[in-house]
Amino acid sequence: MHHGGLGRVPGPGRSRLPSMSEPPLFEVRGLTKAYRQGDMVVEALRGVDLDVNAGELVVVAGPSGCGKTTLLNLLGGLDDADGGHVRFAGTDLATRTESDRTLLRRRQLGFVFQSFNLVPVLSAFENVEYGLWLVGVPKAERRRRVADVLDSVGLGDRSGRRPAQLSGGERQRVALARALVHDPLAVLADEPTASLDSRTGTAVVDLFARMNTERRTTFLLATHDPAIIERARRRVQLRDGAVVEDERTGPP
Repeated sequence: MHHGGLGRVPGPGRSRLPSMSEPPLFEVRGLTKAYRQGDMVVEALRGVDLDVNAGELVVVAGPSGCGKTTLLNLLGGLDDADGGHVRFAGTDLATRTESDRTLLRRRQLGFVFQSFNLVPVLSAFENVEYGLWLVGVPKAERRRRVADVLDSVGLGDRSGRRPAQLSGGERQRVALARALVHDPLAVLADEPTASLDSRTGTAVVDLFARMNTERRTTFLLATHDPAIIERARRRVQLRDGAVVEDERTGPP
């Protein structure tokens, strides 16, 4: 697997099955992060160690305030740790410039947020296409890849609609398509079902699992939703900023 070169836009169909000698896609050691709230210092993460291999689907579980969002932000290079390190695809994120990390996020990582974060004035197609435009993918290639990924998430017939014309589940599917369209090594999803009813949330999680299986994209889902936690093949439980359980209930 090619792990280097932030300037490369990966193409679809790339195998992500890890070899026995391949290092973890994410390697986290001794991660600490604290925030100041008034006169108080809140320790969000307290010495977290975590390895995630290419192709895994990992649920990071725990109650609100346990450090899930902080962990995902650090894994995605959106914030800096106070201590420890995060290596992603062989790169120590702390040694990269902010411009390098921006390129990495645009080309090797996908993000899905609780509130969808779609641009209201753009159609579903344009929301998904925008990230490819940012990194200079030619128009014909953009259109082919956007149409393909919207079809794969079941929204081929909704591509011309703006977010306000879509249901919550459809908007989250657009957000997932946007995360997947540049064929990232990993997708980080923070409470992806929190804005959805339980039936729609289950359908979205089924879609995440299918994309993980079909595309071999690595997924990390932060959630406190029991329905997702129960169905996870690997569950990392956080409590008070520390990993208290790391359990596999199925094949990686």
